[in-house]
Amino acid sequence: MKTDNVERFLKSVADQVVKQSKALLKKEKGETALGQTIRATVTADSQGFTTNFYMDDYGAYLDEGVSGNRTRRTFQDYKGESRQSRFAYTTKGPPIDILSKWIKKKGIKPKGFGRGRDKDTGRYISGLAIYISHKIKTRGIKSLSFFQIPLGVGFKRIKEDMLEELKMDIQSYLVSFTKNNK
Repeated sequence: MKTDNVERFLKSVADQVVKQSKALLKKEKGETALGQTIRATVTADSQGFTTNFYMDDYGAYLDEGVSGNRTRRTFQDYKGESRQSRFAYTTKGPPIDILSKWIKKKGIKPKGFGRGRDKDTGRYISGLAIYISHKIKTRGIKSLSFFQIPLGVGFKRIKEDMLEELKMDIQSYLVSFTKNNK
């Protein structure tokens, strides 16, 4: 039996989830490289259909948030329930050299933080980068739930409309089956 309507429906739901995820991410973070990597595929096999969503690994950290060593972060999952993030900083914070590059890229000119040399590499590092790293380590990264919320909307849509699409496929199968038997 052909299931064109079901496949088309699942693709439209997946595309809607991707589009809404990108829009929420853009609203919170602006245009990012992460937004360009969000995509979905729908594949058919002997067991039915499989919908896969893809994005950079960093997307999971932004979606769920990261707990600090003093603050526990929660996120809203696709069911609308508040859950604790599975990611956490424990003893180490984000790398200071990466934060220094980010500060320089953003054109931030810190005043009153000074500069110092890294004990290991001898490179100059920003006091602001050390401060930011410490704050992220203790407080964590707030959850955006930019993927979970649209996924929940997509699941709700599947629950409500999937039977109608399946019904249309069955009707078209029965019509073509009875035409071939006459």
